[in-house]
Amino acid sequence: MSALRIAYVLGTTAGGTGRHAAMLAAGCSRRGLTVRTFGPAAIRQLLQPGSFSFVPIEIADRPRPARDAAAILRLRRLLASFQPDVVHSHGLRAGAIAALALTPAPRRGPALLVTVHNAPAAGAAAGTVYQLLERVVARRADAVLAVSPDLTARMQRRGARDVALAIVPAPRPAPPSAAETAKALAGIGAGGAPVVLAVGRLAEQKGFAGLLDAAAGWQDRDPRPLLVIAGSGPLAGQLAGQASALGLAARFLGQRDDVPALLAAADVVVVPSHWEGQPLIVQEALRAGRPLVASRVGGIPELTGEDAALLVPPRDSGGLAAAVLAVLGDPALARRLGAAALARAGALASESAAVDAAIAVYQRLANRRGLPE
Repeated sequence: MSALRIAYVLGTTAGGTGRHAAMLAAGCSRRGLTVRTFGPAAIRQLLQPGSFSFVPIEIADRPRPARDAAAILRLRRLLASFQPDVVHSHGLRAGAIAALALTPAPRRGPALLVTVHNAPAAGAAAGTVYQLLERVVARRADAVLAVSPDLTARMQRRGARDVALAIVPAPRPAPPSAAETAKALAGIGAGGAPVVLAVGRLAEQKGFAGLLDAAAGWQDRDPRPLLVIAGSGPLAGQLAGQASALGLAARFLGQRDDVPALLAAADVVVVPSHWEGQPLIVQEALRAGRPLVASRVGGIPELTGEDAALLVPPRDSGGLAAAVLAVLGDPALARRLGAAALARAGALASESAAVDAAIAVYQRLANRRGLPE
């Protein structure tokens, strides 16, 4: 079988989408596929140097007609030169740009695969643009992968012909040592108080404002839990101000590279997001065997099942507070959740399995196009 040639196309990303695509690209390159990645220069830092070639092309995160037209024309030339068997775009914006770059496509030209990573943003204008991008991708893509069951259903309703659930695994770091966990706990400064941990980008989707409101509901508990939030993002100042105004016992740690140790130090992990696909922090919490409280949204229930987390409706600060207090107040419940988390973690896909699955889709699409095996 001749080696497949795969072009990855990415738009502007805060990290998760880019890291997933980089993992696939590096894995496919190690398996002998010829890989080239196209995307904004800013995402180069997410890629593993030396494993495959990267070509900068600016694909913005919102409509900019002149720049979009330039990106389409540039991508059309670059793809014609590279001659991939499959173009794998990540995100609806990148998918639509690739679809237009491949139009009109020769009968035996590259197949187009698009992975949908995010739900619609809030707001009527953003929702309208999202629906337009969905229709372009659904009409043009040979296959669509989506990171959660609700997104697969959306793309099927838009008319996509070949839709499946994507595999988005979290990396598997080595478990933290006792010394690393103790260092993380000392750095938090909990002083023996229960630690409620949240990890993620400080952005609207992650629901941290609602988590702070929930934390106001456990401030009278003795001992008072310490809310710890690790991450950076545009809402950092706003969230810190909200915590101060509410008089919360809270620590904002900023971006951290010791999340496994933080998880080991936590009494309960909270994921209060308004929407998620297959969040890495949920997978990491399951593998760490930590009691988990999370929003019942997107792909989270698919990861946790009904036993490995207490799932609450999104944007329900009262329900979130009650679930956290239930875990902290019932050691038997905390142990059951931790044991169920470890059991559930055993079924999580590995990065190797994700690469295998992607290559199987690429080969199927290439064969469907009549390309040589």
